[in-house]
Amino acid sequence: MAKLVPSLVHPLKSRFFSNRHTLLTKHSFNLNGVQVQPRLSYSSSSTKISMSLKAGIVGLPNVGKSTLFNAVVENGKAQAANFPFCTIEPNVGIVAVPDSRLHVLSNLSKSQRVVPASIEFVDIAGLVKGASQGEGLGNKFLSHIREVDSLLQVVRCFDDNDIIHVNGKVDPKSDIEVINLELVFSDLDQIEKRLDKLKKGKAKDSQSKVKEEAEKSALEKIRTALMDGKPARSVTLTDFERDAAKHLCLLTMKPIIYVANVAESELADAANNDYVVGVKNVASELQSGIVTISAQVEAELTELPIEERQEYLKSLGVSESGLGNLIRATYDLLGLRTYFTSGEKETKAWTILAGMTAPQAAGVIHSDFEKGFIRAETVSYNDFVAAGSLGAAREKGLLRSEGKDYIVQEGDVMLFRFNV
Repeated sequence: MAKLVPSLVHPLKSRFFSNRHTLLTKHSFNLNGVQVQPRLSYSSSSTKISMSLKAGIVGLPNVGKSTLFNAVVENGKAQAANFPFCTIEPNVGIVAVPDSRLHVLSNLSKSQRVVPASIEFVDIAGLVKGASQGEGLGNKFLSHIREVDSLLQVVRCFDDNDIIHVNGKVDPKSDIEVINLELVFSDLDQIEKRLDKLKKGKAKDSQSKVKEEAEKSALEKIRTALMDGKPARSVTLTDFERDAAKHLCLLTMKPIIYVANVAESELADAANNDYVVGVKNVASELQSGIVTISAQVEAELTELPIEERQEYLKSLGVSESGLGNLIRATYDLLGLRTYFTSGEKETKAWTILAGMTAPQAAGVIHSDFEKGFIRAETVSYNDFVAAGSLGAAREKGLLRSEGKDYIVQEGDVMLFRFNV
């Protein structure tokens, strides 16, 4: 029996994201050598969540890391204080991805509720030089950082005599080097141990031997790069080599966005901040992203009524808060796209990887949708809005019937037809 699925009341668990191996080998997204694995999470509460990515917020003590976390997450607050290691255990918060298109679609479809996509932020305890040898909270830091999909490295770009810098002076480039070197040292240690184990071990069969050889080749290439101070993500590997080594979850394989944290007074003119310029240069060299934000401004926004926030930002000379920029940068770095389902029950945003076909996008909702996919009735967001409804879009010839090879585009509004 064929069914039309404009939207769902509950996000359902899908094998598309429930099996890590299947995702990485079949549907993962490769960005400059980085294999990205998204996660699907959902809640039984009235606030439903679709696909959620996990981003780790890292940085040296007193750079504004926990202040930023406190400001952007919707649930859970870290113990932000002017003291190193105040965040001993990772704090986790889930943030709705801002998207004005959702409410436009909801109004046109007269939906009962709106369900945004989400991103999960993890506030990871600050580290110091020597973390890879266990200094400070290094070991705990490094274990928690392996669990995230991407890293947001907060870098202090402001002067304040009342907030002590752990190294005695504000030096963004040095701060970045400290963290990056600790990640490199940790990866080197892990690789050396793994290569030693592979050298002593003996493959049980020819297939295992081929995989072990691929892993050795990958790790030796990565080790050479790490010895030169370069991250693992900069190494060119074959798909087979990458797949063989991915189980190590190397820290320097993770994509990074540098978050330049400036003072409130410099937010509108951050481009002329010498510290920010330095961070931009480093980010460019490392082929990483960068976002300028003021953690203090984000914190102050949370204390204001919603209707007063825009006026406050306007008084600072900026048009929006840093949260939207931060999430957009994360989506861009990981190569993510958003499509929508919209009906009377709900209008919902779904996060997918760039390049996914219509059946794969349907599988994000439920595995049955992918298995029994027939076609996807699709209309672009702009055409949907111009028509005023899905029915009107169909009457005007704007609604397309897309098959199994269709690559889902950003902002597509989709209605899946499938057979079970």
